[in-house]
Amino acid sequence: MKPQPNNLMNSENILRIFFILTSNFFLFSNASAELVSQDDRWESALNKDGVIIYTRDYEGSDVKAFKAETTLNAPINNVMSVMANPHSCTEWVHGCTISYGFDEADFNKRYAYSVNDLPWPVKDRDYVLEINTSSLPGSSQIMMEMHAVKGRKPVDDDYVRTTVAQTIYIFTPTEDNKTHMLWLQHTEPAGVLPSWLVNNLLVDIPFKSIKALDNVAQEEKYQHGVIEYDDEGVISGVRKVPPTRSEAANPPQEK
Repeated sequence: MKPQPNNLMNSENILRIFFILTSNFFLFSNASAELVSQDDRWESALNKDGVIIYTRDYEGSDVKAFKAETTLNAPINNVMSVMANPHSCTEWVHGCTISYGFDEADFNKRYAYSVNDLPWPVKDRDYVLEINTSSLPGSSQIMMEMHAVKGRKPVDDDYVRTTVAQTIYIFTPTEDNKTHMLWLQHTEPAGVLPSWLVNNLLVDIPFKSIKALDNVAQEEKYQHGVIEYDDEGVISGVRKVPPTRSEAANPPQEK
C-alpha cells in the first residue's frame, strides 16, 4: 500500500510525528529522544541559499547540537535512493572519506561504518552506526535515526572512535515533487578536540552537506529508485528499477 502525500511541513508537526514513530516502531536511544525535545531552545545560526541552520546547547555536553532544514530539488524516491546506498556518505556528507554497510539483514535496522576527515593535526574520527528507518502506516514522511554503537567493529588505531553520536533525518515529499529535509544531530567527537573547533563546524558541515546532497540526488544513478512499502504502508526498502526506453534515450541533463 503506497502512502498518500501530506503537507505537514513545519518542524513542530514533523517532530510530533517522530515522537509517535519512536513509541510505535523502534526503541530509539534516549539521547535521540533528547535531541528532539525542548525545541524552543534552538537559535538561528545561518539562513542561506534555502538552507536554515539552528544550534542549541545540549545537556551534559560542551558541544552544541544542530538542526538544519531545507527543500531538496529532487523527489523523495531519489533522496531515499541516496540514503539507502551505504557508500553514499562519501558523496554528500562533508568530510566523509570512507563509508560502507555491514550486517545488512534488514533495511529497517542496519549498520554502517564511516570515517570523517578532520583538519591536521587532529586525528580523523570513525563511527559505527545503527541506522533505523521507518514511517507511520500510510504516511509519506520517512524517518531515519542513527546512533553510535559499541562492539560491532574492532577499534582502528589510525582513528579515534566516536562512541556518542545521534542523527535524525526526516524527509517529507512536497506537492511540487521535491523533498523537505529536517536534519538534527549531536556528536561527541571523543579524544582531544577543543569544543570551540567542533562548534565552529556545526554550521559548515550541514550547509555543505545539504548542498552536495541536493546535487547528488539529481544524478542519473539515483533517478530510478522506487520506495517499497509493506502491507501496512510502512517503508520496507528502496528498489532500483531500470529506466524506460524513453528515459534511457533522453537522460536528465546535469544542472
